[in-house]
Amino acid sequence: MTELDSLDTLLRRRHSCRGFLPDAVPDEVIARIVETAGRAPSWCNSQPWQVIVTRPAETDILRDKLLAGMGSPEGGRPDLPFPSAYTGQHQERRRTCGWQLYDAVGVTKGDRAGSAKQAAENFRLFGAPHTAILTSGTELGPYGAMDCGGFILAFCLAAEAAGVGCIPQAAVASMAPMLHDHFAIPEDRMVLCALTFGYEDTSHPANGFRTDRAPLADILDMRG
Repeated sequence: MTELDSLDTLLRRRHSCRGFLPDAVPDEVIARIVETAGRAPSWCNSQPWQVIVTRPAETDILRDKLLAGMGSPEGGRPDLPFPSAYTGQHQERRRTCGWQLYDAVGVTKGDRAGSAKQAAENFRLFGAPHTAILTSGTELGPYGAMDCGGFILAFCLAAEAAGVGCIPQAAVASMAPMLHDHFAIPEDRMVLCALTFGYEDTSHPANGFRTDRAPLADILDMRG
């Protein structure tokens, strides 16, 4: 097996984990995941990423604050603007993923209470023992955020390689004002997302589906 084959296998195995066991991940494993993710490329080697990682007790405190903040003025105010719309193939892929999740956890069409409960799972951090709040330098703007996309992928792959489940969460970034206050994050850094992680609960129904990927013809345009 080539290194490319090994990478492809890891990418195919990785998925967004939405149900976790309560067991803590050892500090040394967390440090190795973050160190490995820090090998991601960045413009001019600026390495704009920083993460605040919570251990279980701190995760519980944050979880309570996130749940309490749902629907409050603190919510809906991300540092980096969310997409203004999803249309065409982006809308279709988003919708398909959403219905796959709902089908897995038993939420039927029109079940507003069920869909609201599942949405709240984002702020419950899916019961995970850890989360990592990812920030980038505000002065770097969209390009700093783009570089952090590489860090996110590297973090997810490093976690998968270490036997740790992970899910990047934009929803948590909607609580940016609270996160700035709670973690004393300075204003010269913008909150991008959370990387929530722990050991996967393989029996959880939300972990029982996998999303598709676009065919190569949809993403590759070779010229000349």
